[in-house]
Amino acid sequence: MVAFEQRYEEALKAGYQRNPRPPPPPPPVSGAKSAGRPAQPPPLNLLDRLRDFKTETLAFLHDFRVPFDNNLAERDVRMVKVKQKVSGGFRTPAGAQGFAQLRGYLSTARKNAMNVFAAIRDAFAGCPFIPTAPSA
Repeated sequence: MVAFEQRYEEALKAGYQRNPRPPPPPPPVSGAKSAGRPAQPPPLNLLDRLRDFKTETLAFLHDFRVPFDNNLAERDVRMVKVKQKVSGGFRTPAGAQGFAQLRGYLSTARKNAMNVFAAIRDAFAGCPFIPTAPSA
């Protein structure tokens, strides 16, 4: 793991070398108002976030329950966008809330290797699937 963290640091260092910070703006002419801080290019924004959130970025190295990518989260959000696109959106906040609750329930059941149809049947029978908290 130490080798991967070293490679991560080397990649960040190389990124900063290839994307130097812009020079500070010249001082304002007397009586003029300062233009403020100049905008930073997107590569530097990414490098700063990867540096500042190194622990979170490399969490999958230390805890194997953390997925390497966020594809599951993206898949969960994708259905909401498809529903909005197909039907033009949700008619009421209550409808959107109900849709989100149902999708969240089914997604959680699926991620816990439970049969989705059994989860629906159990919910209607008054015995919904409730996942247990992961042990640390």
